[in-house]
Amino acid sequence: MKIAFVGKGGSGKTTLSTLFIRHLAAVGAPVIAIDADINQHLGLALGLDEDEAAALPAMGEQLPLIKDYLRGTNPRIASPETMIKTTPPGEGSRLLRVREDNPVYEACARPVDLDGGAVRLMVTGPFTDADLGVACYHSKTGAVELCLNHLVDGRDEYVVVDMTAGSDSFASGMFTRFDMTFLVAEPTRKGVSVYRQYKEYARDYGVILRVVGNKVQGRDDIDFLRAHVGDDLLVTVGHSDWVRSMEKGRPPRFESLEDASRRSLRVLQAAADATYELRDWERYTRQMVHFHRKNAASWGNERTGADLAAQIDPGFVLSEALTAAV
Repeated sequence: MKIAFVGKGGSGKTTLSTLFIRHLAAVGAPVIAIDADINQHLGLALGLDEDEAAALPAMGEQLPLIKDYLRGTNPRIASPETMIKTTPPGEGSRLLRVREDNPVYEACARPVDLDGGAVRLMVTGPFTDADLGVACYHSKTGAVELCLNHLVDGRDEYVVVDMTAGSDSFASGMFTRFDMTFLVAEPTRKGVSVYRQYKEYARDYGVILRVVGNKVQGRDDIDFLRAHVGDDLLVTVGHSDWVRSMEKGRPPRFESLEDASRRSLRVLQAAADATYELRDWERYTRQMVHFHRKNAASWGNERTGADLAAQIDPGFVLSEALTAAV
């Protein structure tokens, strides 16, 4: 299952991502964790020290390798240089699977041992002031989008992405790449403003969006969230001494997480798992093609000097059935 955590800066998005990743690892699920946020804190939150986090390979710096591998023998793609973040797979493309070993994971993923298991961690790489507002910023998150476009994941396999804060995720079609999007919202007017933006943008794309109320202190906070997000409110999370220790860099063993938080994490997993039966690979592929055409026309053709719409394989549909064939 492909799962995104979104929300405004400071909402606790990375904290909830981390708790969910730890929960999945503790129950033995295979997990790929991806830090696609401007502020690269997921590695630290998962227990790496600053030197270890700084040494993580950046996906944005491995784009040539990623493109070359995913291109495979696809005859519609003239060269890796003509691939952009929305390039869809076709006949001959190489696909990624959660449980396999491949050159992309070898170059970009690192195992992180947790007290309940282990996960593969991938990061876009740190963003600088020079990145923001220019093409190279989106080339970094574009590496994530390209990998998601070529990813075939199955039941009980998880890819958890800590997304860019706010509504910046809509700078491309990556927001449609997920089975479930958890929006972390505080019980404040600013906290629910990003929810309204997401709801509006995602309305026409079949995005499944559920709200996780964070920093909730009582009934009044729950009533506030319910009044603003309605039935999209899935669960709420309050104060946690375990989380406070984690944020100070010395988390206790995960098994000592408070019962209320553990129940909330089980609710998140159940909600994500329920989307498996709703998967529509044809729609998923169609949306991929839609955003690729859009990007090709607006900037891709000019930048690459190629007709990128010609990369689209009209007979190709990404699906789990391809795992043994491609």
